[in-house]
Amino acid sequence: MLRDSIKAAQITAMKAGEKQRLATVRLILAKIKDRDIELRTADTTPDDDALVIDVLQKMVKQRRESITLFEQGGRPEKAAEEQAELEVIETFLPAQLTEEETKAAIEAIKAETGAAGMKDMGKVMGELKARHGTVLDMTKASGWVKEALV
Repeated sequence: MLRDSIKAAQITAMKAGEKQRLATVRLILAKIKDRDIELRTADTTPDDDALVIDVLQKMVKQRRESITLFEQGGRPEKAAEEQAELEVIETFLPAQLTEEETKAAIEAIKAETGAAGMKDMGKVMGELKARHGTVLDMTKASGWVKEALV
């Protein structure tokens, strides 16, 4: 399980004295715990690995946005900190689909659903997320879906 590998990474980082990695792993575990607490009152709970991957993907998205903002604001030292966190977080995510694989998946879904124009984008994105959400950057995929439907 992904959660167990993150906990093991915390122990490894502690023993190795890697302070930056340890801080990031603790942050990941805290976010996962927050999500667990949110889901206590939910009717249905997702698969544990899917939940962890969702949390990690949100953290990656936040870090990328922060890096862009810090670089635009002339704060390269803060951007470097965020980049270091991003690299640690990405080590726990499963391998992402390549651009070619993603575009092939989009074309397959487009053919299956009969999507013809931009009005069908939601249908294609929904199916894409359902099938490949854990191994796909949905932000990039959104642009490729737009290209495919125009």
